[in-house]
Amino acid sequence: MRQIAIYGKGGIGKSTTTQNLVAGLAEAGHKCMIVGCDPKADSTRLILNRKCQNTVMDLARERGTVEDLQIEEVLLTGYRGIRCAESGGPEPGVGCAGRGVITAINFLEENGAYQTDTDFVFYDVLGDVVCGGFAMPIREGKAKEIYIVTSGEMMAMYAANNISRGVLKYAQSGGVRLGGLICNSRETDKEFELISELASKLGTQLIHFVPRDNEVQRAELRRKTVIEYSPQHAQAEQYRVLAKKIADNTNFVIPTPITMDELEKLLMDFGIMESEEALA
Repeated sequence: MRQIAIYGKGGIGKSTTTQNLVAGLAEAGHKCMIVGCDPKADSTRLILNRKCQNTVMDLARERGTVEDLQIEEVLLTGYRGIRCAESGGPEPGVGCAGRGVITAINFLEENGAYQTDTDFVFYDVLGDVVCGGFAMPIREGKAKEIYIVTSGEMMAMYAANNISRGVLKYAQSGGVRLGGLICNSRETDKEFELISELASKLGTQLIHFVPRDNEVQRAELRRKTVIEYSPQHAQAEQYRVLAKKIADNTNFVIPTPITMDELEKLLMDFGIMESEEALA
């Protein structure tokens, strides 16, 4: 069983990318599970074709304790047998959402959610937060493989570098490794070349460049992955290719994060950002 965590800047399309690639793995015959680690609880809706599912933390609040939950209430089955769970989080402004991740994963483990015939477990983790409870999938050695969703936008690249720092921190204690960057295209200038160079500087690979296509949004409006909604579309094939690349990947590294100055220089070298001298 391979346990994989997907990180990335908030709003980069991490959850959409995760659900579509998992749909590709399931279509290819792999038994998969998604654990949503975001209080928004939107990591499984395209697989389940519904607005949202009951989360571990929401039901625990209703019942008074997580021990009062039944595994069937929070572990649902969707497209091609993909099993889905959402950690949820506290009420807004109250408590630590990261604790919800820890509580949910512990509950799933203790109640047999991780079946022996499971090929892949994906953790869809909140934004670019790699501290506290949100680092739990890598800090506790649950997920051994990390993929970072990014784009050619500066803050998405900054987040990718920052997440790489988190992977580096836990590489020795937890055995976690970086499997590569996934570029979810925003159609910025020289995007493929830029993210390829960023991957090289981090000591990893650009595992796949996902082109931008409105078919993704059309599928999302119907609460479906592109592979389910429009299986013959070119964008569905992009996610199948990404899924196969991840299934076949053996290139796992301890990343080499760069400094902010190095990141800015990279952007300047590609003409994305002007130097201070040019602005003077």
